[in-house]
Amino acid sequence: MTSTHAFWLAGRQATGETSFDVTNSWDGRLVGKVSVPTEAQVEEAVAAAHAVRDEFAATPAHVRAAALDHVSKRLAERTEEIAQLISAENGKPIKWARGEVGRAVSVFRFAAEEARRFNGGEAQRLDTDAGGTGRLALTRRIPRGTVLGIAPFNFPLNLSAHKVAPAIAVGAPIILKPAPATPLSSLVLGELLAETDLPAGSWSVLPVPNDRMPALVQDERLPVISFTGSGPVGYAIMDSVPRKHCTLELGGNGAAVVLGDWSSEQDLDWAATRIATFSNYQGGQSCISVQRVIADSAVYGRLLPKIVAAVEAQVTGDPSDSATDVGPLVSEDAAKRVESWVDEAVKAGAKLLTGGERDGATYAPTVLAEVPAGTTLACEEVFGPVLTVTEVTGEAEAFAAVNDSPYGLQAGVFTHDVQTAFRAHRALEVGGVIIGDVPSYRADQMPYGGAKQSGVGREGVAYAMDDYTYERVLVLTGLAL
Repeated sequence: MTSTHAFWLAGRQATGETSFDVTNSWDGRLVGKVSVPTEAQVEEAVAAAHAVRDEFAATPAHVRAAALDHVSKRLAERTEEIAQLISAENGKPIKWARGEVGRAVSVFRFAAEEARRFNGGEAQRLDTDAGGTGRLALTRRIPRGTVLGIAPFNFPLNLSAHKVAPAIAVGAPIILKPAPATPLSSLVLGELLAETDLPAGSWSVLPVPNDRMPALVQDERLPVISFTGSGPVGYAIMDSVPRKHCTLELGGNGAAVVLGDWSSEQDLDWAATRIATFSNYQGGQSCISVQRVIADSAVYGRLLPKIVAAVEAQVTGDPSDSATDVGPLVSEDAAKRVESWVDEAVKAGAKLLTGGERDGATYAPTVLAEVPAGTTLACEEVFGPVLTVTEVTGEAEAFAAVNDSPYGLQAGVFTHDVQTAFRAHRALEVGGVIIGDVPSYRADQMPYGGAKQSGVGREGVAYAMDDYTYERVLVLTGLAL
């Protein structure tokens, strides 16, 4: 019999009155049962976080840093166990799951480092005008209050880490709501936090169902919301609480631009391999996976068959096998949605070059060309292992094609020209431009977020710490400056 996983309420384990099943999308097996907090238990967690906020904000930096260091080290020690859990609950190939744990190790380490050096302000002399003679302003960054962190299913550990670690670093209590499909790795994170000396009430992990999320969003004791997920849900949250501070990391339809100067066989082989890998990693279920290739006509004819061959070389199968590149999507319904979008594009005239087949929750790595504008696949985020390739002429047309999208998370530009790189940085309406590689590159310490419908605010530990705090000014008077 499978035991029921407890959740974490104000730093201690608890169980509710009901539970739900977590299943493996590859073979349908039961991975675990998770207890659901009652409404009274959710209230207890929120009340505890609200009550401890001043105490936690005043906790010495070394205490918070030590806790973050501890979690980082313990994640590293339990890497294989946690990677296996992520793969089981998410369907993610084990090699990518191991990489996710490694990234979470770094996130908590970065947060420990930032907690130690986070002064969050500056000294400013005010005697630049006569009325400010003898006065000095000091600024400090103060936590805005308790954070409601809402994590997605695609990176259940690392994107939870990106919400929890910055909150602890600044001394802001956090209520973490994991995705219902993938709560188990977040509950392990709770185990590691429980081994620290953080104040009781400063954190909770509450696997409540999505239909109970609005009550948490509306709670005035949770003034900061950090959400990663779909655009419609994210903007609905922000619209419902216009006076709250919201950070939204939403969708994308990442473009990889291959320009005419990226033309040697070695160049094109590299681009094709990177594009194939990162249009399909995580089953394409990444906001910065490659969905669109925009290739200059000077290289298009040679690049396209290389991309198709590289995509066909991706190994699809059991996510627990270290040789597997592409596993199932998070559910069969998700795969059916991807299938319907591809079918719509093909009926509209797109050319299917490889893939296009579904087996349960698994969708074959797919490449299409000549996808008509206006199809769902051309406009929206597919969140599956599907790639479209478009031919353009010249840099200006390529950059215009990137910007012809409601999304703007990241873009990759394959070019050797540094001037082109700077023009891309200026012209592309995205949160990040990656030169010489795909848009899927992310270092966890860098600012990460988008433009247009890809969200507001930035993740990346130091940048999230700024988002979770505000400046408070202290003016000292009667000083001999």
